[in-house]
Amino acid sequence: MATPLRIRRQLPSSPWLFAAPGLLITGAFVLYPFVSTLANSFTDRRTLVPGRFVGLANFREMVHDEMFWTGLRNSALYILGVVPALVVLPLLLALLVRKNIPGITFFRSAFYTPVVASIVVVGLIWVWLLDERGLVNSLLEAVGIGRIGFLSDQWLLLLSAMAVTVWKGLGYYMIIYLAALADVPRELHEAAAVDGAGPVRRFVSVTVPAVRSTMVLVAALSSVAAFKVFSEVYLMAGPGGGPAGEDTTLVMLVQRTGTGLTGRVGYASALSVVVFVVTVALMLLVLRADRTEES
Repeated sequence: MATPLRIRRQLPSSPWLFAAPGLLITGAFVLYPFVSTLANSFTDRRTLVPGRFVGLANFREMVHDEMFWTGLRNSALYILGVVPALVVLPLLLALLVRKNIPGITFFRSAFYTPVVASIVVVGLIWVWLLDERGLVNSLLEAVGIGRIGFLSDQWLLLLSAMAVTVWKGLGYYMIIYLAALADVPRELHEAAAVDGAGPVRRFVSVTVPAVRSTMVLVAALSSVAAFKVFSEVYLMAGPGGGPAGEDTTLVMLVQRTGTGLTGRVGYASALSVVVFVVTVALMLLVLRADRTEES
């Protein structure tokens, strides 16, 4: 009986031994950077200078910083342009590829390929396509329309980056919708068809209510990703953020402000705190809207 007693005494500490590697990684690469960023946001720290406590000075400066408002505007516009498309289009795509017809596996793989492709590769491909002398402008000139400044016009550049984000994210959210559609009872569609409902009516009255929780999830995920967008705009607009920096997003501003030998780490940390707060607020708003609709 001594051995089982000794085993029972050792059991309470055993889970912590298994969880220790994950906790150490989380603490080193998530919790510590978060606390460090929060602390630095109240200092005037630079890359090679420790800095001193300045209270809310960084946040007060942010209010008068035109580039901050430009980045906030572009990040907000990115949400408005990307999220509705990534909520609706992947659902329609999932409805198409879930049908078991010959060759559908090829299309499923084709739609998912951009998801696994490197964002750098994707961005460079689209830059080559939309460049002043790229394939798209060459075709437009060949048909007599003329060249369009996709990468030189402030708003066209932002729209082009949104198109890349939507194109790359379609396959990812399509998979999420496919999993949700698999749980929709076929009997509901059959009953609606018997009542005379057409495809559009069945989509609105059966499919959408059945996957509404998944749509909320997709809206939350895509909102956070859109607000924190960096790679697409950076690759297409360049480090300067497009013409006169007018296409700079908040995350690009954080990177530009806090890097380099003279980087303002304190101010960049304050910007990062704002990005975190807005991101959490977006998720709460989406969840609140979902609960309000349910009630």
